[in-house]
Amino acid sequence: MNEEEVRPHGHIRSYVLRQGRVSNAQLRYYETMMPKVGIPYRAQPLDLAAAFGRTAPTVLEIGFGMGETTAVIAAAHPETDYLALEVHTPGVGSLLKLIAEGNLANLRVIQHDAVEVVRDMIEPGLLSGIHVFFPDPWPKKRQQKRRLIKPDFVALLASRLAPGGYFHCATDWEEYAQQMLEVLGGEPTLENTAEGFAPRPDYRPLTKFESRGLRLGHGVWDVVFRRRET
Repeated sequence: MNEEEVRPHGHIRSYVLRQGRVSNAQLRYYETMMPKVGIPYRAQPLDLAAAFGRTAPTVLEIGFGMGETTAVIAAAHPETDYLALEVHTPGVGSLLKLIAEGNLANLRVIQHDAVEVVRDMIEPGLLSGIHVFFPDPWPKKRQQKRRLIKPDFVALLASRLAPGGYFHCATDWEEYAQQMLEVLGGEPTLENTAEGFAPRPDYRPLTKFESRGLRLGHGVWDVVFRRRET
């Protein structure tokens, strides 16, 4: 394990920061929009009402990629606020462009390690939902320690959900889907909303990649649990 895999307090990163190319448009929107809708990481509780300028149900999304799905969901549900986390600058710039073009007032972005954000900035019982869509599957056996969906992090995330709040994961790797089902099923504060895997909820749009995969016969699995009321 090299030293870049571990943060100072010891958890294993679920990502590797790659030197991806940032387009001129992504950089432009990063520079102009991040001061407006970006939230810097601070090791103190985040005031969501101050961040969004209102009090509303808040959904946390971890790892939004290039942000297309995030923007579509936020546009379709203006009554809900979305706090979106991503570490890769091209993806952050891409989502910021979509926020600007769609005039999406209910989206805020944090570019930082998700474990630290959830642990340090999100208070218990604050969230109405959590989205983890198509996280890196780290398919090789030796890599699987990097997977985001692990018992300790799931327990931390579950503690940030309000009673009745939902926890939705999706993946196109069947073995990872089985692990997700097992890990969320092993968290005593959560209960499954389905018998095993869930049908894709209407609010999660099909991506072009996903649609192509389904046409080719590839599977996609949704796991949707809920925070127990008591």
